[in-house]
Amino acid sequence: MEGSRSWSIDSYLNEHFDIPAKNPPGEARLRWRRAVGLVVRNRRRRFRMFSGPHALDDAQRRKILGKVQVVINVHKAALQFIDGVRRYHLSQELIEEGFCISPDELAAITGIRENSTIFKTHGGISGISRKIKASLEDGVKETEVATRQKLYGTNKHVEKPPRSFWMFVWDALHDLTLIILIVCAVVSLVVGLATEGWPKGMYDGLGIILSILLVVLVTASSDYKQSRKFMELDREKQKIYALVTRDRKTKKVLIHDLVVGDILHLSIGDVVPADGLFISGYCLVIDESSLSGESEPVHVSEERPFLHAGSKVVDGTARMLVTAVGMRTEWGKIMDTLNDDGVDETPLQVKLNGVATIIGQIGLVFAILTFIVLLVRFLVDKGMHVGLLNWSANDALTIVNYFAIAVTIIVVAVPEGLPLAVTLSLAFAMQKLMNDKALVRHLAACETMGSASCICTDKTGTLTTNHMIVNKVWISDVSVSVSSGTNMNELKSATSESAVEVLIQGIFVNTGSEIVKGDDGKKTILGTPTEAALLEFGLSLQGDLYSEYNKLARIKVEPFNSVKKKMSVLIQLPNGDLRAFCKGASEIILGLCDTFLDTEGNITPLSEMQKQNVLNIINSFASEALRTLCIAFKDLNEIPDDQTIPEYGYTLIALFGIKDPVRPGVRDAVMTCMAAGIKVRMVTGDNINTAKAIAKECGILTEDGIAIEGRELHDKSTDELAELLPKIQVMARSLPMDKYKLVTGLKSMYQEVVAVTGDGTNDAPALRESDIGLAMGIAGTEVAKENADVIIMDDNFSTIVNVARWGRAVYLNIQKFVQFQLTVNIVALIVNFASACITGDAPLTAVQLLWVNMIMDTLGALALATEPPNDEMMKRPPVRRGQSFITRVMWRNILGQGLYQLLVLGTLTFAGKKLLNIEGPNADRTINTLIFNSFVFCQVFNEINSREMEKINVFRGILKNWIFISILTATAIFQVIIVEFLGTFANTVPLSWELWLLSVVLGSVGMIISVILKCIPVECRKTDVKPHGYELIPEAPETV
Repeated sequence: MEGSRSWSIDSYLNEHFDIPAKNPPGEARLRWRRAVGLVVRNRRRRFRMFSGPHALDDAQRRKILGKVQVVINVHKAALQFIDGVRRYHLSQELIEEGFCISPDELAAITGIRENSTIFKTHGGISGISRKIKASLEDGVKETEVATRQKLYGTNKHVEKPPRSFWMFVWDALHDLTLIILIVCAVVSLVVGLATEGWPKGMYDGLGIILSILLVVLVTASSDYKQSRKFMELDREKQKIYALVTRDRKTKKVLIHDLVVGDILHLSIGDVVPADGLFISGYCLVIDESSLSGESEPVHVSEERPFLHAGSKVVDGTARMLVTAVGMRTEWGKIMDTLNDDGVDETPLQVKLNGVATIIGQIGLVFAILTFIVLLVRFLVDKGMHVGLLNWSANDALTIVNYFAIAVTIIVVAVPEGLPLAVTLSLAFAMQKLMNDKALVRHLAACETMGSASCICTDKTGTLTTNHMIVNKVWISDVSVSVSSGTNMNELKSATSESAVEVLIQGIFVNTGSEIVKGDDGKKTILGTPTEAALLEFGLSLQGDLYSEYNKLARIKVEPFNSVKKKMSVLIQLPNGDLRAFCKGASEIILGLCDTFLDTEGNITPLSEMQKQNVLNIINSFASEALRTLCIAFKDLNEIPDDQTIPEYGYTLIALFGIKDPVRPGVRDAVMTCMAAGIKVRMVTGDNINTAKAIAKECGILTEDGIAIEGRELHDKSTDELAELLPKIQVMARSLPMDKYKLVTGLKSMYQEVVAVTGDGTNDAPALRESDIGLAMGIAGTEVAKENADVIIMDDNFSTIVNVARWGRAVYLNIQKFVQFQLTVNIVALIVNFASACITGDAPLTAVQLLWVNMIMDTLGALALATEPPNDEMMKRPPVRRGQSFITRVMWRNILGQGLYQLLVLGTLTFAGKKLLNIEGPNADRTINTLIFNSFVFCQVFNEINSREMEKINVFRGILKNWIFISILTATAIFQVIIVEFLGTFANTVPLSWELWLLSVVLGSVGMIISVILKCIPVECRKTDVKPHGYELIPEAPETV
């Protein structure tokens, strides 16, 4: 019996309407669209936002288009070869402003075909920079930016014009049922005017038309506002900053503000925002697969200087000269050919399309039966009294009205608002999250985050403030605290002058940071917080040597990345000798050293005992929650044959302990997660002792949890991994693939819904594999952000918890709306059908049903789908994979409220006149008006009941939700207007105050029924007491 109940809805939805949250395949999209079939009133509106069922993913589209682009360019090259060298025209405006090369010719140099002939003809990069009036050192002048944008174009792609409000009105008018009702209304108008004359004959038809117009305008207004919200979110997604040099100053500008001639700084993880030429840099490796479809990385240097927009920096750093922007770049041309196919549908939207399909099919059957019953009863009655051969215009009008009622039942029964309510709720949540520093890139992420059972978070900048200072230094076997200026003198006095000189030289030449002068003339340090802390320490120790050491020739640089965990540089000293410096993770650098600088500044062998002593100091620093870094050097006689920087034989200079305090509120946020059944795991590249100290401070590492290093995962068998994974709370010295292995293990072995944070390029696989990828907005690279679902703009763990809160709010709000709408559906269907069968008439007219439809569809969605999250949501376990969306609690509430409303409306329909002593010529219209009024107020109070599905107190926080209050108030006011003043159109009569009071009382009794229903225990379906070995988290006790 249990299995058959499960099959009725759950198995049907899982079979036809189940899609993955990330990258749903075309087959799954096609399956649910086919399952919807014809039970869609307005396909144009229902599927407007969704991408096509056969849509390719980004990688496939770009690969295909990249190959097509190559073929096109080869074809162009052949034509150009046949026609001779093309002459580019230099406009008069360019000549007047002193530019000597046209935008098209400049763009041709760095096109996908990379025209080296034109490049050499113009004198290489120095010649081109002169012709576009750009200094390779100072950049362009700020005053010239507007001129360059006018002559060479802006760095923006052509966008489709936004849809106007009237286009949404047009979409709403494509509702098939509304079109049929319009036809019925027109027929009613014609027949009514012919039989009853003006103006009485037009009231019924005009009432339907006005009701349809109101529905269309409200629907279009809601859709229009949603589209504006999504446009605003899209604009936020495009706010990407790049580092440029202008007027000798290095600053951040929006990529849309880049101009030809800008000197652009590139580093690992950047997405190249414009076409350009390589000026200088180190080990620059570019991924151009998005352009050419080729996965092999390209090494860019002075010999091969071409850089293309849309490509990604895999390794190295560089400065480039921007030569083409916007639609003149190859990427711009490809983006122009890509159609904006909309967004991927979310699992909840698809599931609710399934629910709407089931209800719609039932409603269609009821509508047909209602029409048949009404028609048969009419024909039988006519045959018995006047004969079937005697027809009048009134008879035709009656049949048209019956047909209109049947069609209106379909309008009420096919809940178009269900899937669209998800979009509304997601748009509302995304807007609020954007205000709270979280930018949702994919709709499904906001929804999935509500089911997250595990968050794998970075430490630096997420749990900590990312504002770093050097707190302790060990050098020449002396450990000194350097938190104040006086301690700098103590450090100098305790260390030899030569050791300090080598230390300062290593800090200044082996750095990824730089000192820049702002518009206000103040000097600031640009770079990662760790690099900035070291450079700030060096400047405090002996800042007067910065300019001197910064001029030393860097022969080779190997920038830091998360795999090597070190940065190296090879420089030439003023005397011609060579020296290599490396810095990075303390254990790794220590392993490269076999000597160290003693107190006299002499190079001394590093014995095993001395090495153990350094390890003890590293651990002591780490136990104080300090990040540890080592710096070392090696003198060379000549450059190695393979042009690489040495990997061994270094002399240890110093060990740094860098303080990065825990963010305020992180511990409370972690406790909130634990109470919500969300397990927090720290995944960091730091020393294990540092990680453990921070994890304990944050409340992540508990007595029953363990901390491991990433490499320990590699040697574990599947069984060992299965036993280990649930216990892991901290993973230190983690490589990107360690994080990837942790994520895949948690998902595959324990069915966890995993959220993962990432900031580096190498985090992309883990971000893609996770259920929710969270990229850091400040510390994150553009590659990480491209692969993420949500961007945490302030890099704060508390913001991640807020995303989880809103995710749960979305899920619960949609459940509330579904509960409310299904109750209306069931009652409206049964009342009209039963009344048609028994009395031969429907108590709710087409106009009244259209008004009810608007209450439960657009207005109901606005009221219930926009409820903000509350603290109670984070005191219950997350929704597990495969859990039923329509729960037994919901069915209890739906059936209980439905039975009460049917009892009330049935009593009024069949015994109302007798019980209330309603007599006179308008008795039928009065009782029907009372039924309509009571039905509407039942929905108004049930809307309040639906705010809480299990808690008795439904008024908690109601005054804070002005949208809910406004909609309830507007509904009540408009109901008064319909009944009291629009009776001619709505087929109602004014009611006495006693009947108004009765309507409100009957509606309010539904709240007492709700309290009684919530006291009825609902047996939870037991699936597995310990799923995958986990103890289920007990739900919070019921509170009023």
